[in-house]
Amino acid sequence: MTEDRPRIVVTVAAPVEAVWDALRDKEKIRHWHGWEYQGAEGGLEEEIDLIYFTRVNADEESATLTLGDGDQFVVEPVEGGSRITLTRAAYGDNPEWDAYYDDITEGWITFLQQLRFALEHHPGETRRTLFYSGAGARSAIEELGISPQPAGTPYELELIGEQVKGEVWFTSEHQIGLSVDGWGNGLLVLSHVPPGEKKPEGASMAVLSLYGDVDREALDQRWKTWWEARYPAPLDLGG
Repeated sequence: MTEDRPRIVVTVAAPVEAVWDALRDKEKIRHWHGWEYQGAEGGLEEEIDLIYFTRVNADEESATLTLGDGDQFVVEPVEGGSRITLTRAAYGDNPEWDAYYDDITEGWITFLQQLRFALEHHPGETRRTLFYSGAGARSAIEELGISPQPAGTPYELELIGEQVKGEVWFTSEHQIGLSVDGWGNGLLVLSHVPPGEKKPEGASMAVLSLYGDVDREALDQRWKTWWEARYPAPLDLGG
């Protein structure tokens, strides 16, 4: 029953047609889904093929997309744009992925906020990304000196050797997103799940979305040095 399934609702200042296109155009999905990577079984391109174009049911007339694992997107017009409602697949439908159910839900929160950011600030633009993860009880959000504030709140802070400013893009139970002017008006998403039954050691992650002429290699070196000193063991993301 859908009442028992987590729902993620995001409102985007873009028409339904643009949002639907962002969900069905393979190149545009790359503008917001996940992050760049290349592993033994492929990378971002293969992941997009698997999630969005394998055993899916796409009904353009109702703007409803049901993925092969049972996750379902519905895009509806609202005043000022569109509302995306993602209803998660029922827990237990895929035993192989049940261990990662909460992680996947958190991932969808990140990705839908990245979709909103791409459509509202960088429609049609490509991005470059950096990703970091690791187990640990210390929150990366707190370690970086970030205090959660309501969406739209301006901020300025020193972020791993770089003075940055922007505004709070979103907050959720475990995540915060910040626009970063110096990254070509990019986006930083940080998450921290404290130690608990499912993650005894706790877990932190960061996704950096970069636009324009940003020195990705220098940024990666600073972040990697900072991150690995605090979170030496990457998380098992089920890949």
